[in-house]
Amino acid sequence: MPSIQSRLIHFSLRNRHLFKFRLHRETWDWNTSIPAFRQECEQGALKVKLPTGVQVIRVAIPGLAPGLTAEWIRPAEGAPAEACIFYIHGGGYVSGTCSDHRGFVAKWVQASGRAALHYDYRLAPEHPFPAALEDTLTAYRWLLAQGMPPERVVMAGESAGGGLCLATLLALRDQGLPLPAAAVALSPWTDLQLTGESQHTRTRVAIDPPGMSRVCCAYYTGAQDPCLPWISPLYGDLRGLPPLLLYVGDYELMRDDTTRFAAKAAAAGVDVTLQVGEGMVHCYPLFAPLFPEATQAMQDIGRFIQAHTGARQAEAALTDTRIGEKRIDEHC
Repeated sequence: MPSIQSRLIHFSLRNRHLFKFRLHRETWDWNTSIPAFRQECEQGALKVKLPTGVQVIRVAIPGLAPGLTAEWIRPAEGAPAEACIFYIHGGGYVSGTCSDHRGFVAKWVQASGRAALHYDYRLAPEHPFPAALEDTLTAYRWLLAQGMPPERVVMAGESAGGGLCLATLLALRDQGLPLPAAAVALSPWTDLQLTGESQHTRTRVAIDPPGMSRVCCAYYTGAQDPCLPWISPLYGDLRGLPPLLLYVGDYELMRDDTTRFAAKAAAAGVDVTLQVGEGMVHCYPLFAPLFPEATQAMQDIGRFIQAHTGARQAEAALTDTRIGEKRIDEHC
């Protein structure tokens, strides 16, 4: 049974319109302001304080479009120099930046003791597919060019970023590029055709605004077929992927995106571990330490990342190979 703390969080999120003195839940349609949604996400991130000792270091990645940023988030000390998390943020492909996801990524860094590289990618509707995937491949190639061994990289992401993480694995494999050691995806969006039963059966308990998936899907896919594997990895050939750790809540629209992908990956011979949280909401591990299920999940994720990045402590840091790094204030 879900903990009392998790049920309180679920109630608060599911009924957040009441705290804004509105009788009805927010819904998304073609009149929903994407700039306003982005601003809301940025403002929400300002309330998140980074853990003590976490370092944020800006980095320039050649090939990313002007205005896009990238940064390392590192533990203050003790992290292996030649091991890291390559993090892909979510936001329905229409929102998300380094600044509004910094607090989330710091939790992965704390749990694993590994540095994380994360970056901005171009967003829909201004930049539909394949812009986000192209930017992700650019950032990943840059990481490897700095001397980071792919066998010491764990790729990770949440929601749309989780789907983009899995799509990136397919693109890397298809293009003959080195795959990371493993990947972790929280509530990954793997089916932009929206055919999962949970898209309908979980509407009464999900925290997502009604209509959001449909709008974001249309904006991201543009004129492309949503069933293309690099858009919806559920429809791809999953053979040859690295070990996967997948989390999804039972109380979310994307439950079936994750469970069906896990089943197909396992049938293709992939080492996949699936965790379905009873009564849990979208991307629930990111709520650590607010309720015990999230805290336990983040601890388990940290151990998974440690196991797949190795324990060897490299004496030489990557200082000599960093490009354009700049320390920035932890509270930016």
